[in-house]
Amino acid sequence: MRSGQDLELVHVTKRYGDTVAVRDVSHVFANGTYVCLLGPSGCGKSTTLRMIAGHESISEGSIVLDGHDVSRLPPAKRGTAMMFQSYALFPHLSVRDNVAFSLRMKGVDKAARHKAADEMLELVDMTHLAGRLPAQLSGGQQQRVALARALVTKPRVLLLDEPLSALDPFLRIRVRAELKRLQRELGITFIHVTHGQDEALALADEIVVMNNAVIEQAGNARDVFSAPKTEFVARFMGGHNVMTVDGARYALRADEVELGETGLPATVRTVEYQGAHVAVTAMAGEEEVLALVPEGRFFENPRTPGDAVGLSWDASRLHRLTA
Repeated sequence: MRSGQDLELVHVTKRYGDTVAVRDVSHVFANGTYVCLLGPSGCGKSTTLRMIAGHESISEGSIVLDGHDVSRLPPAKRGTAMMFQSYALFPHLSVRDNVAFSLRMKGVDKAARHKAADEMLELVDMTHLAGRLPAQLSGGQQQRVALARALVTKPRVLLLDEPLSALDPFLRIRVRAELKRLQRELGITFIHVTHGQDEALALADEIVVMNNAVIEQAGNARDVFSAPKTEFVARFMGGHNVMTVDGARYALRADEVELGETGLPATVRTVEYQGAHVAVTAMAGEEEVLALVPEGRFFENPRTPGDAVGLSWDASRLHRLTA
């Protein structure tokens, strides 16, 4: 059910000369949800985020927040805040003053802005480093400061442009858990741009998959992964086979494919150990089929490249694609 507090894109288009970066996109971002805009480089996701923030003008359409068209408002008047990929912290300002900077620009007195900054630093567990300069912080600590600075204005919508891309894989997993916790505690809408499928699946209440300047599919994380609508979504989300059966295109999750002695004849091409699963790629004629086999089951009867195998699956698990 749509709320007056939702963020809505209404037929939004962005052109750069003859290039269309975002084409006639309409979507409602439900209030208080964590949404991931997911897609490959150049699909339009970051441009969409920047238009919502007001850092890019729209060519056509409108952006509506709380029932008001904010399309022509400057960024500071929209009720949104953006956290940039680079963090963009001021090197000469302390952590506290970085967080308080936007309030200083609004004319908030020093005591009030420092109080607000300290509340945000406590939220992101950075109180003990409030007096440090950005250069004295780790990448993960800088990320938390940037997050606190974006939140200090109490935005209705927080916009995050690939916020975890500069972090190492271990820290990325820790920080994404913190992002989800913060979003739940604050109850505001987070819109997070990423090209990482695992990141989107772990974080999102809703995943919006973009490709070639349009939305290919939107839905909750499980639906987008388990029931992709198009070949692009099936392939981009990963873990799926796309195959033709009786002239129609279907997606089949790779963990639904069984390796055995009977079934569709195939030859093992690659074997890749992935911890909980072993990824086995096999050629069935001209068709490449991926099977994700539970590690224990694989090593009961291990296969090597060149082995003949039979591939089988439950036909009811085939998911028909619309495009």
